[in-house]
Amino acid sequence: MYINSFIKYLTNEKRYSNHTVRAYKSDLEQFTLFCDEHNLNDNPVTSDHMVIRKWIIFLLDNNNTSRSVNRKITTLKTFYKFLYKSGVIDEIPTDKVVVPKMGKKLPGFVKESSMNLLFDNFNFPETFEGTRDRLIMMLFYSTGIRLSELVYLTVPNVNFYANQIKVLGKRNKERIIPFGIELKTEITKYLTERNKIANDNNYVFIKKDGNPVYHKLVYRVVNKYLNSITSLDKKSPHTLRHTFATHMLNNGADINAIKELLGHASLSATQIYTHTTFKKLKQVYNQAHPRA
Repeated sequence: MYINSFIKYLTNEKRYSNHTVRAYKSDLEQFTLFCDEHNLNDNPVTSDHMVIRKWIIFLLDNNNTSRSVNRKITTLKTFYKFLYKSGVIDEIPTDKVVVPKMGKKLPGFVKESSMNLLFDNFNFPETFEGTRDRLIMMLFYSTGIRLSELVYLTVPNVNFYANQIKVLGKRNKERIIPFGIELKTEITKYLTERNKIANDNNYVFIKKDGNPVYHKLVYRVVNKYLNSITSLDKKSPHTLRHTFATHMLNNGADINAIKELLGHASLSATQIYTHTTFKKLKQVYNQAHPRA
């Protein structure tokens, strides 16, 4: 009875989507079934925090992810808050439940040897688009910029004298990123061809009709060339951003410097790359140390 009232509350008062309502209903039905099958209590209304803890353990033991379990706990929290406000129960049992920690998903990155293979051995087409696409890949990998930052990069913001580019990042925050001689050579080569066909715009990256590139086009370019060198599930501009940061850290760069190059607002956003590097160090240790 109370579950049906709760579903009506979600639908009519909270205005949740049909998909969300179905998910909440399914979670409550699973919890009720668990209680019934384990002779704990076939009525979730009167279940206490110990029953909920047993359900959490059951879910985790049956290969449910922490994310999935936390979503189900959110369902129970919302349900019991509804019952509490309705005067059905005197306390909220989920207040005594500790939710599982969400495991941080480490960013995927391409091996250094694979990136070297791409730039040293892969034959990009000797066309305008081939020259442009090579520069796109190299700029992502050499600077760690975001997709939107590359798409909206303008020619006046490329400083050949100081070997640096100026990009507009999140929250309209400008930052300066240096680049090396190799990238400078590639930019010069590309701009020579670009300036022959560019329409009346200042964007660095354009299509062969002279108009600026767009996000999906650049994404497809990156996906195409990463497909030739890596088996990673995700092959996107952000993968190259992760690759830039990881390779910099692996080769001794200071994490604060990487934070500034990436344009992160806080160091905590950059520190995920230390986990990736430490994982690599552990593998090296386990392989190399005689008593590991």
